[in-house]
Amino acid sequence: MPSLGRLVLLLGGCVVLGVGVALLLTADLGSDGYSTLVNGIALTFDLSFWVANLLVGVVFVALAAARKVYPGVGTVVQVALVGVTVSVALDLLSTPDGWPARIALLVVAFPVLAIGIAAYLGSRTGAGPAEAAGLAWDPPLPFKWSYSAVQGGGALVGWLLGATIGPGTIAVIVLLGPLVDLAARLMRVDVHQTVAVNQT
Repeated sequence: MPSLGRLVLLLGGCVVLGVGVALLLTADLGSDGYSTLVNGIALTFDLSFWVANLLVGVVFVALAAARKVYPGVGTVVQVALVGVTVSVALDLLSTPDGWPARIALLVVAFPVLAIGIAAYLGSRTGAGPAEAAGLAWDPPLPFKWSYSAVQGGGALVGWLLGATIGPGTIAVIVLLGPLVDLAARLMRVDVHQTVAVNQT
């Protein structure tokens, strides 16, 4: 059972991450690469988004486990709590009319996303699907770049399957991995300990 401090990091990080995802979606300038992949699969195979999300999540977690990044309680909490938080936050937010306000919303989303990801990974309780896939390739590729590769690959496949992308999608691919790395260093949490703990 994780300690109280680790549970706080996990739960708080997932809520913050959910708010960040809602801000990104509300800006309506393109979703993250992972969500683009899920959307593309949903469109191609005529599935509901949540079914496609479940299937993709299971595949990503299984592939990460093959690289010795095993799921934990944090994996389940991340998927469930982030999803609930996004739903609640989207009910409270609305997309601004003007481009400057939408761009501002996108800019605000990035530090929120980075802090949320760094916090929940720092709890060392297991990673969600996209983060687990990034951690699975660190080493040899540092997480800040392996995570960008996961987001970029997801966006490309999702786009080829018919999902839309936008400037927000490109920004996630280029910026989010390095920002999570920076947030983790500033918060003095080690996202890589997720791998070490789950290997023991």
